[in-house]
Amino acid sequence: MKERFKFNTVGLFTRDNKATVEFYTKAFGFTTDWDGIQSNVEMMLGDMRIILFPRDAFEQMVARKFQYPEGFNGTMELAFDVPTFADVDKEYQHALSNGAASVLSPTTEPWGQRTCYVADPDGNLIEIGSFTK
Repeated sequence: MKERFKFNTVGLFTRDNKATVEFYTKAFGFTTDWDGIQSNVEMMLGDMRIILFPRDAFEQMVARKFQYPEGFNGTMELAFDVPTFADVDKEYQHALSNGAASVLSPTTEPWGQRTCYVADPDGNLIEIGSFTK
């Protein structure tokens, strides 16, 4: 069967693109050539692409108002795999030192995964996990 769609981008609606760009570049190593002028931002990490849209600019584009979660956004997550359990702990600390809010400190779950959760400046949940000791 011919593939109809290819999932290739996650879009995040931000309060402050500059703060969000700084967070994802420092905490996770995303790159961007954003000039600070365009309203939307494309960031890359390997083959993963995130597009940032200011909330107000997106609402203007679609001529509709939206409600956004307050605090942590429990409607979705971004999930990052790292090579080992030790990397989960290391990357958790690195994310915290670069502005992430802690949601769940590194924990080894009954199903064999070591995982943790942090949140970005807009409250979006980010999982960092590994199944390899």
